[in-house]
Parts: sequence; C-alpha cells; structure tokens
Amino acid sequence: MKTDHIGENNSRKFNRPLSLGGLRCFEAAARLESFTQAANSLSLTHGAVSRAVRGLEDELGVALFERRHRRVYLTAAGRTLLQASQQAFGILEHTAQTLRQQVQDAPLVLSCEPTLLMRWLIPRLPSFQSAHPDINLQLVAGGGSFSFRDGISAAIRRNDFDWGDNLHSVALFNERVGPVCKPEMLRRFVTVSEGPPQLSHDAVLLHSATRPDAWRQWAQGQGVMLEGQPEQCFDHFYFSLQAAVAGIGIAIGPWQQVRDDVASGVLCAPFGFSPDGSGYCLLAPQAILPGSSLARLADWLQLMACV
Repeated sequence: MKTDHIGENNSRKFNRPLSLGGLRCFEAAARLESFTQAANSLSLTHGAVSRAVRGLEDELGVALFERRHRRVYLTAAGRTLLQASQQAFGILEHTAQTLRQQVQDAPLVLSCEPTLLMRWLIPRLPSFQSAHPDINLQLVAGGGSFSFRDGISAAIRRNDFDWGDNLHSVALFNERVGPVCKPEMLRRFVTVSEGPPQLSHDAVLLHSATRPDAWRQWAQGQGVMLEGQPEQCFDHFYFSLQAAVAGIGIAIGPWQQVRDDVASGVLCAPFGFSPDGSGYCLLAPQAILPGSSLARLADWLQLMACV
C-alpha cells in the first residue's frame, strides 16, 4: 500500500504541466550561462531565478545544471531542454507578433451620417491619414440606429435618437444651423433693411425628408414667420444643400457641413448660425482604451471639429 501511494504521487508529479515561469528562467540562465545575468535580463532577483530553476528540476526529476565555483554548466538533459525551450519560445514570439500585426492591420470601420461624411469628414481624411498612417480607417455611410455586429468599430451619430445606456459615447461638437444660399441669389432671397435681415417672398425654402422640421425649428428660435413661402423638398439632406449651391433656393445648413462652402464663398449665411440643441457623438461598444486606434481617431475628430 505504501509503495502504491508513492507511485501515485510520482505520477501526479510528472503529469503536471511545466511552469512557464520556470522555463523562462531556465532558458535565460542557460543562454547567458549565469543566474545573475538571467536575473538582470528578467528583472528578477538571483534568488528568484535560482528557486525557479530548482523547482523546474524537481518537476522534471533531473538536474539541468552542474553548479561549480559560482559557475553553472548545462547537463545533457539541460542542453536538450534548452533547445526545446528556445524553439517553443520562438514559436510563441512569432505567433504573438503575428497576432499584434493582425490587430494593427485590421481596419477601423467608422459609420457616419451620409451628409456629414461627404461634406465634413471625407474632405479632412487626408489630414488623418497623414497624422496616423498606421491606422487603416474604412468609412461607411449610415444614419440612425445600427449594430456593431455588422462589422462597425464605431459610429458618428447626431443625438436625435435614443441609443440606450450600453454604448460608450464621446461628444464631438454641438450642432449649429442657419440658412445658406448661393451668394449671387442673396438679394433675391433675403431682404436687408435697417433691421435684421428677412426672408423675401421669393425665397424658396429647401426642405429635406431626413430633417423635415429643420426650417420650422430655426424659425421658432429666431421669431421668423414662414407662412406663404414657396417650398421644395428633397429626399436627402445633402440634396437640399446641393440645391442651395446651385441657386435653387435657401436651405438650413449645419455649420460643420457647410463651413467649407461658406469659407470658399460657394455659400453665404446671411443669418449666421445658432445652436439647435442637438450634437454629434462618437459611439463605441465599450470604453475606449487610451492610446488605441479608436482613441486616436476620437482625439482627431474632436480637433477637426474645433479648427
């Protein structure tokens, strides 16, 4: 009975998986032929390396080093284990590098509302690529609710719908809006007298099916009457802005989406821009890790919103 018990203990001992920490200490000591140098390379104490190697020898049941006059020499078993451990650690390191490269090469897929994507984000994309050439940013157009299961890494959305409590949001900018038109059409669409500018009776109000209340909300905020004004409606917000560029009428333009056209003189904003109570956010499925590709994208987006 006593002999069987000892055999059972030995079987359990030899069937245990090897300590990776012990293997790492052994490989460093064997490669450097010094426990002291191994300890320095691993940021451990000499005693910690010595104990780890002793533990490994106990697990294997063989001596790995001959210890003579403060020097250590590999035994035949030690040389065999050194070759195997270096091969194993080499495979692990290669695999780790491959996984890191896959993460680095994986595209960062950003969903953005179409008009904001076309008129604000894409024109600034070269700046992002120049600042972050290592980030593979892919853009997709989309608005409203979405699912990260569709392969989207993050999304830019206006906070005009409830996206729940499970998403992490980063505020980008507050929305400011105002009527915009082609400068050559300003005299026809806007009457300027001694007081503030007024919409003329010939001003064609350009509406969008995606923001049907934009004119009404702006008029209420400014105390402007819209009754009797000619109107034209477009399916998408971008079309209404493009119609304003063409001189067809006057549209409600969000500042970020028309700022480039206003700066270049393609559009003018006779009434200026005022907050409409909404804003844009970057949405992510979880908290954004500092220094990650998404964190750098968020910082860049916030910077672009301010300059």
